[in-house]
Amino acid sequence: MVPYPYVEQWACKMLINCHSYYSLRYGTITVKSLVQQGLAAGMQAMAITDINTSTGVFDFIQECRKYNIKPVVGMEFRRGQELRYIALAKNNEGFREINQWRSQHNIHKTILPDEAPAFNDCFLIYPLGKAPSRLKEHEYVGVRIQELNKLYRHPLLKQEHKLVILHPITFSSPDEYRLHKLLRGVDNNTLLSKLTNKDYCQPNEYMIAIDDLLGYYEQYPYMAANTYRLLDQCDFEFDFKKPKNKQTYTNSKYSDKLLLESLAKEGMVKRYGHKNKEAERRVLRELEIIDQMNFSAYFLITWDIIRYSMSRGFYHVGRGSGANSIVSYVLHITDICPIELNLYFERFLNPSRTSPPDFDIDWSWKDRDEILNYIFNRFDTQHTAFTGTIASFKHRSTMRELGKVLGLPKEELDELSSTAPEQHPDNHIVRAIHKYGKMLVKYPNQRSMHACGVYISEKPLYYYSSLDMPPKGFRTVQFDMYIGEEIGFEKLDVLSQRGIGHINDCIKLIKSNRSVEVDIHDLNEVKDNPRCNKLLGAGKTLGCFYIESPAMRGLLRRLKCDSYKVLVAASSVIRPGVAKSGMMREYISRHNNPNDFEYFHPVFEEQLGETYGIMVYQEDVIKIAHHFAGLDLADADVLRRAMSGKTRSRKEFDAVRDRFFQNCKKIGYSDELSKEVYRQIESFAGYSFCKAHSASYSVESYQSLYLKAFYPLEFMVAVINNFGGFYRTEVYFHELKMEGANIHQPCVNNSQYMTSIQGKEVYVGFIHVEKLDKKTAELIPQERAENGPYTSLENLIRRIPIGIETVQLLIYVGAFRFTKLNKGELALEAHMLLGKQVVTEPTLFYASPKKYKLPTLSRDIFEDVFDELELLGFFISRTPFDLLETRFRGDVMARDLTKYNGKSVRMLGYLICRKQVPTVKGLMNFGTWIDFNGDLFDSTHFPLCLKQYPFKGSGCYLLKGTVSVDFDFPSVEIEKMAKLPMIPDPRYSDEQVRRIMNMPTSHDNNPGIPQRAPYPKKGSVKF
Repeated sequence: MVPYPYVEQWACKMLINCHSYYSLRYGTITVKSLVQQGLAAGMQAMAITDINTSTGVFDFIQECRKYNIKPVVGMEFRRGQELRYIALAKNNEGFREINQWRSQHNIHKTILPDEAPAFNDCFLIYPLGKAPSRLKEHEYVGVRIQELNKLYRHPLLKQEHKLVILHPITFSSPDEYRLHKLLRGVDNNTLLSKLTNKDYCQPNEYMIAIDDLLGYYEQYPYMAANTYRLLDQCDFEFDFKKPKNKQTYTNSKYSDKLLLESLAKEGMVKRYGHKNKEAERRVLRELEIIDQMNFSAYFLITWDIIRYSMSRGFYHVGRGSGANSIVSYVLHITDICPIELNLYFERFLNPSRTSPPDFDIDWSWKDRDEILNYIFNRFDTQHTAFTGTIASFKHRSTMRELGKVLGLPKEELDELSSTAPEQHPDNHIVRAIHKYGKMLVKYPNQRSMHACGVYISEKPLYYYSSLDMPPKGFRTVQFDMYIGEEIGFEKLDVLSQRGIGHINDCIKLIKSNRSVEVDIHDLNEVKDNPRCNKLLGAGKTLGCFYIESPAMRGLLRRLKCDSYKVLVAASSVIRPGVAKSGMMREYISRHNNPNDFEYFHPVFEEQLGETYGIMVYQEDVIKIAHHFAGLDLADADVLRRAMSGKTRSRKEFDAVRDRFFQNCKKIGYSDELSKEVYRQIESFAGYSFCKAHSASYSVESYQSLYLKAFYPLEFMVAVINNFGGFYRTEVYFHELKMEGANIHQPCVNNSQYMTSIQGKEVYVGFIHVEKLDKKTAELIPQERAENGPYTSLENLIRRIPIGIETVQLLIYVGAFRFTKLNKGELALEAHMLLGKQVVTEPTLFYASPKKYKLPTLSRDIFEDVFDELELLGFFISRTPFDLLETRFRGDVMARDLTKYNGKSVRMLGYLICRKQVPTVKGLMNFGTWIDFNGDLFDSTHFPLCLKQYPFKGSGCYLLKGTVSVDFDFPSVEIEKMAKLPMIPDPRYSDEQVRRIMNMPTSHDNNPGIPQRAPYPKKGSVKF
């Protein structure tokens, strides 16, 4: 190395332009590898400058601190493919300036200008040839190795104090350079062969030893000195432990304390009255700890949002670990009484916990956006943003994207992305796809918005990240929840669900249809209502939130569930963790035979007596880890979080796991016992609910159940109108009919856009008519409300803009039944009225066309049934059984199955859903059916039987099998199965029917709907 006497020994051992793989579809180096390569090359200072993003900054800082490398943070600003300048933050204010400048263009979708703004706390490095004619004090020009020869007699040599070394780092090996080019092809959606030099980086953008790097700049030693002076002035300090969320609600921590105390005491009186000493003791205890841990603002901010929601009449469900808190209960954040359920206080707050409790709050999918708008406006858009997500490359997308860049045709791309690698053809292109596909595993692919997590910060979010503006329209930070947790952020989860929507809508329907006001928040009336418990124990929960699936209905029947507390346990027992650990079956057995089992260990009896010694809730992991293995509460919570996938620190988790076994050995447990307890924890914890979460779900389930029990018609209409249930819409219409409703096809004089109810009369909404455009579907009831009912087909055509194809849809779905004309006559009239007009427009003066005497056109009743099936996707006037060729309806009905335990039966069922479960012996299926009487029953299909008698799409099947009754829940273990043929579609000729019947059937979750030819046009009707 050539000595530079005026430059300190280590001064030039630094890089100012490092790209990590967070430079999406450009960089190929992980942050960890980038720092390690810098260490090996002798670097003592490095600057991370990812392209248009600050995602990797905090990971980079943590890695640099491990190796005593000075981290400098910044960003490379690009306009499309073109590098405009690199910004380095002198300090935290500089990082804010960088992020704010980038965010401004991301949010407003503006083009990055040629020159940067006048930053106060940043250095700017322009590439050679793109610098402004006059450089400001904080602006420099970076010179790459391959550009040194361009400096000969260059005007910039007169400003040598403005020249710095610019050696970008993008990849680390020849294979990664190839990978970089492939990523550029993916990003540009073009073939590898069509990339130009401007599309990818230079071939020397890899880490080289510091001595070698400085050797290139031997003739320009001042560049090394300038680089040192520039980076030496950069000093970004960051405290990872300090909380970053908003620290006060009233701008004073003391005022926050007083306000929270006042609200809590006021709410306590409303919830518990004046004389509940236990409630008072617990409220005061929680308030003391909340104040000590500086969480008052977090509670008040959440309360503020709930207060607004309630003022707007919105219904919410508060859950998460925060529901363990009695303060959250008296503030109406949750509806869960911790005293009633003996909720584990340490799961909510413990002295070792540094993060605030987790509040997950659900609103109706219709109300959530208004809540979000309130949050963003109330707490300032500079301080509020969604959590980001970093989507990584997955196998299927990787195969497809790399294949496209390498020029494979669509057919081969489909094959590669849908089959296992060992089934792929063996050629040089596929081998390359496999090679580089493996390199891309877990590489970030794109940034997006978290589904529900919102940050509300004390300082503007620009101090931590640039902000993106996804299509949803809410500002989003560029890091994910894991990075957010590491730097001191806690997100507030603002969720939406259809269950709340149908509860809301049902209450409105009850008021309009029955003039009854229901207070669904009167939990004393709702919970443990005898009528609700009867439905619950019978598994008659179709449409009810969280408890309507076949598996849950079966569990409820096996548990003979008859109370709120049993449902709370069932809501967590159904989770995969309990089933995987082999304990769901054991829990059912112990619940039904509480005096006929032995506890696994005395600690299990002491801590888990309520759940028969079985871990059911997340708190149980903490209890066993703490009381059985002697871990402190902080370590026990680390174990729970790690197994739930809520931490990125494998090292921390490994350390806690080691302490678990070390403690067990010290206590004197055998290795076999310790391993079995840990196995149960491990297989269970990742999928379980905390008890408060289960309780929150159970409250909502009971609210749904209460409405179903007392107002079944309005409830099912609300479920139908909110969609999103476990079953397809057809099943809910069937349940509505079973509850006594008279269901009518869509009608232009009675139907709304959504399904509506008048007394016991239910009219299918226009939303269900396939291919009927939304504008027309909404306009029909709107025009009717303003100007009265339609008097005829002609009257409707005159009043709203409509085309012949839309009119035919309405005719064949039966929407003009009030005219007493059959569909053929109406279709002919429509063609006479409209001719070839695509769309008519309402007119002030209307000349009625000449009337003709129409011929009598007869129709088979089943033509209307097939029209329903085609245009609605389900039956209204008939059932699927009415269309079968056979009259056989089964030897045994679902309601009698328990009488046939162990016996062989023949049944006939209409398939409504099935679940596939992989086993060591092959694929196993569970089916759910409706019998001729309209009752549900379930079936089990073992792998061998399933291979011999597979499902063949939706429809009616003849089933032969043995009845198995498990704790009063019957199912049929199938031995043989055959799909039954329907009668021919009378709308077609025999030849057309044969052709249609040979068409592939649709997916199991949709009825097999024959696709008919276009409706008859004018001139096609034969007289």
